[in-house]
Amino acid sequence: MTTSDVALAQPDTAVVLTRRPGRWVDGFDPENKTFWEAEGRAIARRNLGWSIYAEFLGFIVWQLWSIVVVMLPAAGFTFTTSEIFWLISLPSLVGATLRFPYTFMVPRFGGRNWTIVSALLLLIPAILLGVAVGNPETPFWMMLCIAALAGFGGGNFASSMSNITYFFPQREKGWALGLNAAGGNLGTSVAQFLVPIVVSLAAGIGLGLPLAGWMWVPLILVAAWGAWRYMDNLSSAKADFAGSAAALREGHMWLLSLLYIGTFGSFIGFASVFPKLIADQFPEFSSLHIGAAAVSLAFLGALVGSLFRPLGGRLADRFGGARITIAAFAVMAIGAFGILGVLALGQFWAFLLCFLVLFAATGVGNGSTYRMIPIVFSARAVARKEGDAAAVQRRAAAALGLISGIGAYGGFMVPQVLNASQLSTGTYEGAFIGFGIAYIVMLVITLLVYGIPRAALDGRRI
Repeated sequence: MTTSDVALAQPDTAVVLTRRPGRWVDGFDPENKTFWEAEGRAIARRNLGWSIYAEFLGFIVWQLWSIVVVMLPAAGFTFTTSEIFWLISLPSLVGATLRFPYTFMVPRFGGRNWTIVSALLLLIPAILLGVAVGNPETPFWMMLCIAALAGFGGGNFASSMSNITYFFPQREKGWALGLNAAGGNLGTSVAQFLVPIVVSLAAGIGLGLPLAGWMWVPLILVAAWGAWRYMDNLSSAKADFAGSAAALREGHMWLLSLLYIGTFGSFIGFASVFPKLIADQFPEFSSLHIGAAAVSLAFLGALVGSLFRPLGGRLADRFGGARITIAAFAVMAIGAFGILGVLALGQFWAFLLCFLVLFAATGVGNGSTYRMIPIVFSARAVARKEGDAAAVQRRAAAALGLISGIGAYGGFMVPQVLNASQLSTGTYEGAFIGFGIAYIVMLVITLLVYGIPRAALDGRRI
């Protein structure tokens, strides 16, 4: 019997919710079909909606520096290329690290309570950015500290995903978590699209670049208010340290983490550096002016990657996660080598097309790799003849959180690899050769470990 079968076989007894001050809810049981249809679904969807909105703003703040750095020279800042890459990559390093403690904040403080706190924390990097970029004399070390604080937004993903897990039954978790993840990822694209427009329009009234931070303050306050007013804390949300410890001892968790660095890490890493790469290689296309507004085409990369993530999950459900992940890495390698060739030609539209193909493949790979995780853990449990389905489920859930954090380190690695290539050779070509080779290696690993049926995985093709 699978984990899903166990979940669906729960007795359909009456569920009575007990509500306590602070919007604490006792007795919430999404696996009970009668309760779910009568009351549970509405509660879960209300919490999901506000969770998506808060996480969406988290991604915006997390990736603000990716677009702000491109506009720093026009504002009077004279940072080196290496310093610019550190401003781009440090938020990802901090955000990835924060995902680990953030995972356990929901069981400790409650999903509603932590959403309020995590949303309000976004005010700090947003306001400080607005203040710092208004003064060209702001030292680099201070800008670096403010960029690091933007990592608060990266941590929000882990707590948001953890919280939503408790609201939905097993049969709908994939859909809910997919929406939550995709909604958050879109924040990167929205930031890169709106900031140049708002900043260029505001320049005429003397505001300019500081508005890149200040413009999000009212929306963050709405997120905190919405969480306070409409979200709930579930007493059934419990921290599972034993499940996390068990997941850490599983070798496949580390292997899947490597694959997720390749897919999600590439997505968030390339999304953060795309505006910088366009500005360096094709300055005439760094921003297109439509009337008084400047529009950066860099937002298209994050948008395409975000929209293709749900497709990756759906394709994995139909054809198998390993097959889709192998295909994703193949296309990513083609995209990386294509960009290498286009850089030599100096053709912007070919450069943009190759990057959009790469982004689409990372999005598909995000969805398919993430879908592989619970299947791999289930197959391992069957192969080991483990009969405790609940323990298997907890271990897989813990692995999802841990792998999402490890994968996010790619957001730091990708910009730093590009930085190292630029410093050593004066071009980005060496970096893209390395990326292409890395994707081929990950393709081979996926093929050999998960694409071929193995006894260690219950003879399944994952």
